[in-house]
Amino acid sequence: MSDAATPAKKTGGFGLAVVYVTCLFFIWALVTNLLDPLLKTMKTVFTLTPVEANLTGFAFFIAYGVMSLPSAAFLSKIGYARSVMVGLGGIVAGCFIAILAAKLHTFGIFLVGLFVMASGVTLLQVAANPLIASMGKPEDSSFRLNLSQAFNSLGAACGLWFGANFLLKGDIFKHDVVITDALREQALGFVSNVYLAIGLGLALFIVAIYLVRHKITEAAPKTGHFVSPFSALTSKWANLGAIGIFLYVGAEVAISLNLLLFIEQSHVLNIPAEQAGKLTTFYMVFAMIGRFAGSALLKAVKDYLLLTVVALGAIALCLVVILTKDMNPSAHTGVVNLLIAQAPLTSGLIPAFAALLIGLFNSIMFPTIFTLTLQRSSAPTSATSGLLCMAIVGGAFLPLIFGAIEQATGSKALAFAAPLLCYVYVLWFSFAAKSAPVHEITEDVVSAH
Repeated sequence: MSDAATPAKKTGGFGLAVVYVTCLFFIWALVTNLLDPLLKTMKTVFTLTPVEANLTGFAFFIAYGVMSLPSAAFLSKIGYARSVMVGLGGIVAGCFIAILAAKLHTFGIFLVGLFVMASGVTLLQVAANPLIASMGKPEDSSFRLNLSQAFNSLGAACGLWFGANFLLKGDIFKHDVVITDALREQALGFVSNVYLAIGLGLALFIVAIYLVRHKITEAAPKTGHFVSPFSALTSKWANLGAIGIFLYVGAEVAISLNLLLFIEQSHVLNIPAEQAGKLTTFYMVFAMIGRFAGSALLKAVKDYLLLTVVALGAIALCLVVILTKDMNPSAHTGVVNLLIAQAPLTSGLIPAFAALLIGLFNSIMFPTIFTLTLQRSSAPTSATSGLLCMAIVGGAFLPLIFGAIEQATGSKALAFAAPLLCYVYVLWFSFAAKSAPVHEITEDVVSAH
């Protein structure tokens, strides 16, 4: 039964529907942010160059470019509940392909598995973002999406911490170690165990979603008729928002994927990979704090104004990283205990924490750009959401540009110029959104803009 077959009543199961949708934000963030420690594993096990290592991000995020518009069409016809279950099924399938790749020691099959996982995540994002944005008063849509994205950041932090603890174990990650087949086998075994646990856990969650599918349907926007996903291309604001999402996600992913490699460098913190991986958790912890705080601030501050502030903050921090590229850090004089990780006391903390703090300013960018666009787009919500989710493909391309700059200059710090330029566009977008007319988030948009 399609979503149209059940009236979109917000009664009975409305609160439960919100809980399940929020769980989806947590799930796809955890899966996505395993990429960061996974990149380190792949780079070490298969002896990859910076550009080759960033193919892990490319394989995952290119799925948004390929699958978002089909996902939007699927959602408009099949509905939210079925779309959620199919999306989760795609992640499970990708997990088991990754396990096969680990058994066969084949990097190419890993990339296929990541693409399949990301295809499932894409469908979840196309469904969940407009769903949570529409579940309440239109003027509070940015607040709701930011609040759900706060749990997304929690999932991201858990993914980074989980990956650092279970993917970056073993002697293969020690400095100057001679990599043997036995060490490769051990590292890939850890990869298999992680994805097996995720696959089995999500299979159980699909069953839980199935049991409450009717309650999710009742709370969802009405669908049931086919909407061309290409209709979003006729809307000026859908396109401007898509560019914003493309550049923001590209910046966030480029930094996130390379953060561990940046922090562990001898001229930054000079620490082992596992310890650096645990520190990168703060990138998403800061994002989570920013999203919870941002959700509260959005009750009193205009969303486009808050977007301006965080864009300026991200630009400033990228400049700090770039300008300290030639700094000679002081020797380690002690250790700072940060509960989930430890950091050495050294002046290298300046560029390290400048990079980590970008997560705080990234925090509200995605949900705020998303809702600012939905409120201004003249295209149906499902089509606009599909185009915006397709734009997440920026996460496939910006890391490659980051890697190319690093290879050309020999400096990861200078590669931060790529995300810096992305944040400049986000800053412009926040100014442009201020004067644009808005409307309620709905499939039947009537707008002259």
